[in-house]
Amino acid sequence: MSDLVARAVLERAAYVHVPFCHRRCPYCDFAVVDMETESSPVERYVAAVVAEIAMAEDWQPVHAVNLGGGTPSVLDAGHIARILDALEERFGIEAGAEVSIEANPEDITARYAEALVKAGINRISLGAQSFDPTVLRDLGRAHNPEQAIAAVRAARSAGMDTVNIDLIFGTPGESLESWLATVRTAVDLETDHLSAYALTVERGTALSRSVADGAPAPDPDDQADKYEALLDHVDLQHYEVSNWARPGSECRYNLTTWAQGEYDAFGLGAHGHRNRVRKRNYRRLEVYVDHVESGRRPVQGSERLDSWERERERLFLGLRLRGGVHGGTAGAALLASPAGQRFLEAGVIAVAGERLVVIRPLLTDAVAREVLAL
Repeated sequence: MSDLVARAVLERAAYVHVPFCHRRCPYCDFAVVDMETESSPVERYVAAVVAEIAMAEDWQPVHAVNLGGGTPSVLDAGHIARILDALEERFGIEAGAEVSIEANPEDITARYAEALVKAGINRISLGAQSFDPTVLRDLGRAHNPEQAIAAVRAARSAGMDTVNIDLIFGTPGESLESWLATVRTAVDLETDHLSAYALTVERGTALSRSVADGAPAPDPDDQADKYEALLDHVDLQHYEVSNWARPGSECRYNLTTWAQGEYDAFGLGAHGHRNRVRKRNYRRLEVYVDHVESGRRPVQGSERLDSWERERERLFLGLRLRGGVHGGTAGAALLASPAGQRFLEAGVIAVAGERLVVIRPLLTDAVAREVLAL
């Protein structure tokens, strides 16, 4: 694992945000354009992204590309090829690079999957979320379990190098039996990579408004039980608190971000990190597009972290990795703090040589909060 992280620090990545969704999920707080209710100028947006890429500062070829969203699979393969061609022209894309797309299962047909591979995509992350139709309905998802299973098979048949299944656990009303059935289905599909996240209530979402009006909120104890059940039923390598993979199928783009590596980012609301500067793009579609079309980079803000902030961030990010992170000065500061001593005595964290490791992954966020408070 340490070898993967060491490589990720040296690699370079690119993120492209595609904001369009057929409809916004009730738990989503990302920079999204709801195609049911908003104007969705897809062609104009793709042209803007291509133009923004052309404005980027010189760099070296990238080792990983991630198209996220939103729902990148609402684009046709021709749009995706245009974006990848722009990255190739501006930076270059290394031979053997990971080129990944996030997708909704209902978008993935055999023909579309083949077109994605032809365009240059070799990794797909499918937002299955659950294989229980009742849970999918409660999550506001448009697909059914059969479509998710068919999407996995279509991606494999098309020749994707890596197929990831995204799951969400802890939806109110989801039983432990339902969750375990979802996990078993994902395992039986022989996925290369599995991501699993607890349902969270983000401020300003439809879900938050429902909870405020009296709808049941996710139960942290229930979510903890389901996370621990997941640990017992997945035989993939658990390499990050919410991610499991076959050896060699770890997400290189994500590893770059967790290792505090460099990645450029393009599109609405996209966040990037280059030359020790973190930048973020505008989140309003018209503002973003207008900036690019007028020849201006659509950067809303940026910050250069000082040496202590970078050190603290390095520890904060690295503690998500199951192999832990080099302790360094921030790790020493954590261990010297009252909270760090409590974590150490309770067996939440441990010191392994020069590395600091979270032993109880359910408490990773609690440890991270103390790191940010240093």
